[in-house]
Amino acid sequence: MTRHVRTAIFPVAGLGTRFLPATKATPKELLPVLDTPLIQYAVDEAREAGIERMIFVSHPSKKAIERHVMEDARLTRELKARGKADIAEALSDAALCPVEDDARFVMQPEPKGLGHAVLCARDHVLDGPVAVILPDDLILGQVGCLSEMAAAYASGEIGHLVATMEVPEDRVHKYGVLSVTGKNGAIIKADGMVEKPKAQNAPSRQAVVGRYILDASIFDALETQKPGAGGEIQLTDAIACGAADLGLGGFQFSGTRFDCGSKAGMLEATLELAAQDPECLEVLRARGLLQTRPVAA
Repeated sequence: MTRHVRTAIFPVAGLGTRFLPATKATPKELLPVLDTPLIQYAVDEAREAGIERMIFVSHPSKKAIERHVMEDARLTRELKARGKADIAEALSDAALCPVEDDARFVMQPEPKGLGHAVLCARDHVLDGPVAVILPDDLILGQVGCLSEMAAAYASGEIGHLVATMEVPEDRVHKYGVLSVTGKNGAIIKADGMVEKPKAQNAPSRQAVVGRYILDASIFDALETQKPGAGGEIQLTDAIACGAADLGLGGFQFSGTRFDCGSKAGMLEATLELAAQDPECLEVLRARGLLQTRPVAA
């Protein structure tokens, strides 16, 4: 059985209520960190990892995501005609080509949870394990988080691999948390996970963030998964169900993660990247906002 990850699922159907009114007409995945939308970072990370098929689980009200992700030949021609060939080339390179790239868009009309969003992609995945990328979780580093995880997954025996990071005790209730049994290099071995536990009940402080590589059996588990926290179909519950048979591991990625599903996290990510831009750097210096911790390129 292949351990090569060929498919990535992007759950992008959420309505972005924490960013209203900005997300009333603009999908939250198109909100920019400096000058690049969150979804673009996610697509670039999947490309770097060698993903062959990208599946975007979206909502009927968010057609702008497809417009951004896919190449716009008309816009490219117009920019070139106006003498802006460099911008046209950059946009074309960043976009997915309808002919050369394999991209699918499926709808999740009702907000039934992350697990349900992943299940919506079932009929479109390629053989083998699947990756799930949450664009809200921006992870910046020398090597993409998914690339690191795919390399670790290919050489191991763990069926489900999730990106994890240690969080303070007073924040574990915001995450799925691993029940840790051991450690092997960058992989933390676990026998289960709990979704959004109270601090006193949390099995560890190893919190799951928005990158997953999952055995294909996850779809069978999701088919029968009952609603969990918040009355939604939780992906973490379905992963935990297969932990004993498949093996479960948390991956400690090398990059820096920003929770861009929150305004504070989006601001932090913007300041980090602004410090790498000469024009913005002058503004930060003038206002005493210069970051002391550099971002990995």
